[in-house]
Amino acid sequence: MGSFHTVTLIVFLSLASSTGLQIEAQGIKSARLLDLVIRDYTFQSYDRFFGTGKLHAVSLPANLSGIKVDTVRFRCGSLRRYGAKVSEFHLGTGVTVNPCVERVLIVAQNLGSNWSSIYYDNYELSGYQLISPVLGLLAYNAGDNINFSSPFELGIQAGKDPIKIDFRNTTKLNATTGIIPLCARFERDGKVTLANQASPNVCVSTRQGHFGLVIESPLMPMKKQQYLLR
Repeated sequence: MGSFHTVTLIVFLSLASSTGLQIEAQGIKSARLLDLVIRDYTFQSYDRFFGTGKLHAVSLPANLSGIKVDTVRFRCGSLRRYGAKVSEFHLGTGVTVNPCVERVLIVAQNLGSNWSSIYYDNYELSGYQLISPVLGLLAYNAGDNINFSSPFELGIQAGKDPIKIDFRNTTKLNATTGIIPLCARFERDGKVTLANQASPNVCVSTRQGHFGLVIESPLMPMKKQQYLLR
C-alpha cells in the first residue's frame, strides 16, 4: 500500500513539474529566463546512464519550437586533456570548468529564428541586425551526487586556444556581397561586445555565453526584425 502511494506521488510530482515548465515557457520575456527554462528541460531529460562523451538531443515542448539543444556529459579532467566538439562549439585542450566537479554537463543552444529575436528586446542592438541564430554555450554540475532540484551553473574557461563558435552552417549571408559580419557576444549585464571574426563565419571566446553574427543596418527597425537570411 505504501509502495502504491509512493509511486502515485512520484508520478504526480513529475506531472506537476512538467506542467509548471510549460506554463513558464509560455510567458518568457527575458533571455535569462529562457536559459533557465531550457536548463530545467535539460535536467528533466537527464539520465544518469547517458554515456559520457555522447551527444544527447534535449526534447523541448511545442511552445519552444525552433530551439535546438544538445548536451554532453564529460569528466572535467578528460575535457581538459582532450577538449571537445559540441554542436557548433569547439572547446580546445586545456579548457577548464569552475568550480570543477567530477562531471560537467555541457549544454549547446541554437535558438533558431523565432527565439533569437528575444535578444532584440533584452539588448541594445541599434544599428545592427542579426544574420544568424543566437548560439549559447553553458555548463552545469553533473556529478554522481547531482541535485536535480537545484542544478547550478559552472564557468567555462578556455585554455591556450579559445573556444570556437562555428556559424558556417547557420547563416546564409552571401559572401560575395562584400559584407563582413561581426561577432556579437551577449553579456549577462545586458551589454553587447562586438569583435572581428576569427575566420569567415567563425567567432572565438575565452568563456561560455551567447553569441551571434551581426551586420550594420542603421536604417532597419531592429526590434521588429528576426535575424536576416539571404
